Amino acid sequence: MKTPFIMACLLLATSWIHGQKVFKVKYESQADLKVYVVEYESQCDLKVFFVEYESQADEDGLWYFVEYDSQADKKVYFVEYESQADLKIYIVNFESQAGWREADKQHLLL
Repeated sequence: MKTPFIMACLLLATSWIHGQKVFKVKYESQADLKVYVVEYESQCDLKVFFVEYESQADEDGLWYFVEYDSQADKKVYFVEYESQADLKIYIVNFESQAGWREADKQHLLL
């Protein structure tokens, strides 16, 4: 009886994790999400910090680049112009700075 309850709790807990394992694709048509890196924090939807280890990608804005597209939560394509982007990101220097600036775009990473 305890096993199904424990499994349900673990499944529910992992659904709350909002970090992302991402894979950078070569072509726009392969992407789940088109991303543009802005110059200023005030222009972004999401502040992103790139973590070194997959296990660190456990909060909003913490991205880990995977080696293969099959390992990714999202496949991203970095566009040249802001108007082409689904999501505008700003790269931060510290993990604690990562997170949403404009929460209305959260659905893009679910």
